[in-house]
Amino acid sequence: MATAVTPRKQRRFCMPDPFAVLTDEIIQAQISPGSRVLDLGCGDGRLLQSLRDLHQCQVQGIELDLHELTLAMNRGIPVLQGDLDRGLPLFPDNSFDFAVLSQTLQQVRQPRVIVQEMLRVAKQALVVVPNFAHWRVRWKVGLHGRAPVTSQLPYEWYDTPNLHFMSMHDFRDLAELLKAKVIKELPIIRGRAVEGAWWANLRADSALYVLQRSEVV
Repeated sequence: MATAVTPRKQRRFCMPDPFAVLTDEIIQAQISPGSRVLDLGCGDGRLLQSLRDLHQCQVQGIELDLHELTLAMNRGIPVLQGDLDRGLPLFPDNSFDFAVLSQTLQQVRQPRVIVQEMLRVAKQALVVVPNFAHWRVRWKVGLHGRAPVTSQLPYEWYDTPNLHFMSMHDFRDLAELLKAKVIKELPIIRGRAVEGAWWANLRADSALYVLQRSEVV
């Protein structure tokens, strides 16, 4: 569990998502009613509240930002203040059915470690990542020769919390490296999940991946 944090760190796990509500709906559709769910970087607890109230899930959140954590607690969500870069030492193996990480992987220092930890503590990992290979990003870099600023990348280069830049292809490579099975890949195009979309790595603003360990205990 983290102690006091600096204002900069407090903002780090709060990636704005212009399609946040729709993204939540896409995530919820992958989670079975009554499941045990861990949300890493849970923000104000909106997703977990919905899973608890509408799907009777047992929920647990982790959030770094003190203000967001307070909002989650006000919703009655059990939440711990923690820095994801420190891993998940408080949770034993197979504590949850699902671990969720939405729009945060690109901000942690060791993405491979946190995905490994998700697969350790949960049977399946649901990861939503921004797609830095979107055509608008390529167009702005190619045409203007500058770091892109888009709806999915709303920061200037000197004030961005993003530490890593990945495409859908890159995330698949990470899953292969971890020997994780990709149960589902859902490109998110204009706020809508489009399974089997053509040229997804060019068109998707972000993507949801459902991962599972090669062998689930």
